[in-house]
Amino acid sequence: MQSQNTISVTGVWSRKGSLRRLLITACLLCCCLLGSLTGMAVAVPIEHQSFTEFLDSFYLEAAKKGITQDTYKRAFAGVTAPDATILEKAAYQPEFTTEIWDYLDARVNPRSVDDGRIMAGVYGELLQQVEEKFGVEAPVILAIWSMETSYGAALLRSSRLYYIPRALATLAYADKRRQKFARSQLIATLEIVQAGEVSLDQLTGSWAGAMGHTQFIPTSFLAYGVDMDGNGRRDIWNSIPDALATAANLLRSNKWRTGKPWGYEVVVPVRGAQLKGKTKTLAQWQKLGFKRPDGTPFEGLEDKAELLMIAGDNGPGFLMLRNFFVLKRYNNSDFYALAVGLLADQLAGRKKMAQAWPRPEGSLSVDEKFELQELLKRKGFYVGGVDGQIGDNSRKAIRAFQQRHGLQVDGQISRELLEVVRKKQ
Repeated sequence: MQSQNTISVTGVWSRKGSLRRLLITACLLCCCLLGSLTGMAVAVPIEHQSFTEFLDSFYLEAAKKGITQDTYKRAFAGVTAPDATILEKAAYQPEFTTEIWDYLDARVNPRSVDDGRIMAGVYGELLQQVEEKFGVEAPVILAIWSMETSYGAALLRSSRLYYIPRALATLAYADKRRQKFARSQLIATLEIVQAGEVSLDQLTGSWAGAMGHTQFIPTSFLAYGVDMDGNGRRDIWNSIPDALATAANLLRSNKWRTGKPWGYEVVVPVRGAQLKGKTKTLAQWQKLGFKRPDGTPFEGLEDKAELLMIAGDNGPGFLMLRNFFVLKRYNNSDFYALAVGLLADQLAGRKKMAQAWPRPEGSLSVDEKFELQELLKRKGFYVGGVDGQIGDNSRKAIRAFQQRHGLQVDGQISRELLEVVRKKQ
């Protein structure tokens, strides 16, 4: 949709034009005429282009980076329109729209821990090789794999996968906030295609261009991709060795400190919240009254740590060390890095978080969310997986239960609802 102060070459002004506008229009018409006469491409502002015109014009940019016409044509064969669902996804990111406890409940829970332990058994030898080569501990690699694709399970759900060239072209064409990012990632994608790293029919991933088991964006793939299985291709889509090694290589390249923790959960002393965002050595934090919930001492008292209170002054505190910020190089979100750290701790056999999040009164813990889904499943209302994630299917089941038993039908979870579900047959 054009703004009221713009013009198309064949349209009319929606407001009275000025002499300056007439001159600009005349220049545009002359340039278009000259371009058509000489057969040369003319740069047209993206807001005046159709999607196919955008694809045609973007080839000029790709060609400057060494992309051949054959590669370009193959990558966009059959692509004629943007994907509207991409823009819907771009408007919603859980790291910025979800409370920290709900975010963690969906990612650090009994299922993700149990599945991770199974994967540790299946891929134990590979994980040991990756750890020895890159210096990144196996539980950390497993936690990233879980966070990104639920240990590869997400790659089996084709309805949630997008063809990467079309997805990035959609963002480059229609998402003003991500145009610069999308253009650079689209060029990198074409370089991947040209290098023959993956076949076009397998070049799928997230709406934002993240690919493979460990969800690498194209530029990061080019920078950190590893051929761990030695077949001559860096195949993070089909080769678990390549995918896990690539994740480890990113962390190592960003100065992962082998054998060091990502951080510590801490009990914040009275008025200690005033220091959030400050950086001190662990020895200094200790002198100020900060301690671990179980009283065990900090390791490496000379190490510097930043105080993070991700749920506000009334929530638990965390002293974040260097490795926490390395995890943020994978995904620049405090939520994400904390989830990886907490999951990795449990996969390594360490304790869960000791302190409670400041959940609203009546809300459910992660274990109670699992229980609610399990009970609804037993009673015939829920048909999805028991994973602690209260999504559309869970809410549909809750509404059906509420309607059956004469309750207010709102699809919302609460401790009161759980008590009713426990009692009803």
